[in-house]
Amino acid sequence: MDITLDKKSTTDGLIKIRLSQSDYQPKVEEKIKDYARKANIKGFRQGKVPHGVIKKMFGKSILVEEVNHLLSHSVSDYIKSNNLRILGEPLPNQEKASTIDWDAQKDFEFEFQIGLVDDFTYDLSAKVKVKSYPIEVDKKVIDDTVEDLKKRFGDITHPEVSEAEDNLHGQLLEEGSDNPISAHLELGKLNKKVQKDFLGKKKEDSIEMDIRKVFDTDEEIGSFLGISPEEAKSKKGKYNFQITSISRVAKAEINQELFDKVFGKDAVKSEEEFINKIKETIQGNYNRETEHLLDHEIQHHFVDNTKINMPEEFLKMWLKNSGGEKITDEILEKEFGQYKESLKWDLIKNKIAEDLKIVVEAAEVKTKAKEMIMEQFGGQAFAAQLGDKLDGIADNYLSDQEGKNFMKLYDQLRHEKILKTIKETITISEKPVSLDEFKKIVEKHNH
Repeated sequence: MDITLDKKSTTDGLIKIRLSQSDYQPKVEEKIKDYARKANIKGFRQGKVPHGVIKKMFGKSILVEEVNHLLSHSVSDYIKSNNLRILGEPLPNQEKASTIDWDAQKDFEFEFQIGLVDDFTYDLSAKVKVKSYPIEVDKKVIDDTVEDLKKRFGDITHPEVSEAEDNLHGQLLEEGSDNPISAHLELGKLNKKVQKDFLGKKKEDSIEMDIRKVFDTDEEIGSFLGISPEEAKSKKGKYNFQITSISRVAKAEINQELFDKVFGKDAVKSEEEFINKIKETIQGNYNRETEHLLDHEIQHHFVDNTKINMPEEFLKMWLKNSGGEKITDEILEKEFGQYKESLKWDLIKNKIAEDLKIVVEAAEVKTKAKEMIMEQFGGQAFAAQLGDKLDGIADNYLSDQEGKNFMKLYDQLRHEKILKTIKETITISEKPVSLDEFKKIVEKHNH
């Protein structure tokens, strides 16, 4: 066997393989003998089928199978032994392979196109500056949350006539359609000019409404109609809303009963503790949002400021080949830039992990699995009930899905470790912002 690499550029190459009969024939003969022992062919006793009969019936398919098996392992071993950093998978030259005469040829030549990653450098130092945006919990957010909790845990009644804070439930029919859908209206969220059209109404009353006058945004229309904001863009005109029921929430009092319903029995025992616990919960959610955006800011910095030559044409060819009919030229054109950025970020992370010897041990993955299971089923109290059984549950989870669960947690832990190392090394400056300011930053970031 002769294997060579023909580098067309720093990012594109051809692995060429020449096979002679001595490379594959021993395995082919062994397989033919195995077929002869197991074959059940009419006219012959099992295990007594002549070698020539097996060769005539199955020889070509055995030859093709063994050559392909040999090729697959040879290419993989060559890439590993030569420390080639490749993207995607090697693509066989189908045109060349289609000219092979499997009946007459003894020697074969194959080619595999590969995409190579050119060596690159990155800057991981205090000179790298990234901004973080901690969200401040203001009084309005806390007040709104308290009001929402009072409504959520309040008593529901069904009055005869609608008032300003009621919810209307009913059947909605678009003009020109004969397929009504279920819908509900929260009157408290409508502006006063629109709201008056829905007050003083009773069960079975019908209200004609212009959907673009009732709601201000595609998001609100989509929520009302049960469709996406994108689908809602085309919705306009008149609808008929027939009320089937009216519900009203009598807000819960701020007392121990509400505290217990929201946070569990005796978790908080005063209004001050209740407000502080709400603030702490909101701040925890905000911190996760801040951290999530910071991770994206870090990713964008390294992707934008690290030069990596990539085999773009090969990648497009590989994506189309591996995706089949699902990957059209249109989809490829639309999504390739995003795919390339994601791939570039993976390359940078892998190199950082390799250079700094960042590793994840199997024991860490198991610990993570146990934490995840405990969180899902009630924390430490659940763990105490299970005792030693938690280890077995974690092992079962990690081995499930043919090990995919293990790899998912492994990749997650590795990603977290790499980002932790990056954050500890670069310079992160903080700029506290309100929730509205944060949303604007996220929106700008996504564009």
